[in-house]
Amino acid sequence: MKIVATNKKAFFDYEVLEKIEAGVVLTGDEVKSLRAGHCSLVGAFATFHKGELFLLNVKISSYSHAYQKDDKEDTASRKLLLHKRELMRLIGDISKKGITIIPLKVYFNEKSKVKVELGICKHKKAHNKKEAIKERDIKRETQREIRKVYKY
Repeated sequence: MKIVATNKKAFFDYEVLEKIEAGVVLTGDEVKSLRAGHCSLVGAFATFHKGELFLLNVKISSYSHAYQKDDKEDTASRKLLLHKRELMRLIGDISKKGITIIPLKVYFNEKSKVKVELGICKHKKAHNKKEAIKERDIKRETQREIRKVYKY
């Protein structure tokens, strides 16, 4: 599995309740661009439109050696491929207040297919973010102390 892009900010801004893997409808030059690592998930999210799930604000830059360079947007909406039962469950989850679908990772699986790991997320409050920072700092300090004690 080759990871192309991760959304590190999503883990700080959102509490991930569940993770789902989905396929993406892409053109050939977009796949080539992903293989080169040109992808950004900053500010990306997924939404429903006419019963289908679309990925918005994912920036996949155009491939430099493409035969036809069209001037389409890099952040065009891209259709996500899920089973019908998964889509219905996601519609039910989104209908709850404060639940959003955020892409966490874009990667190539073992069969060289582009996959997106989606997170069903709930937005963190400011005090929850501060607690997370405090816990991370405490954990880092304890690791430093342990290294000092067990140093040879």
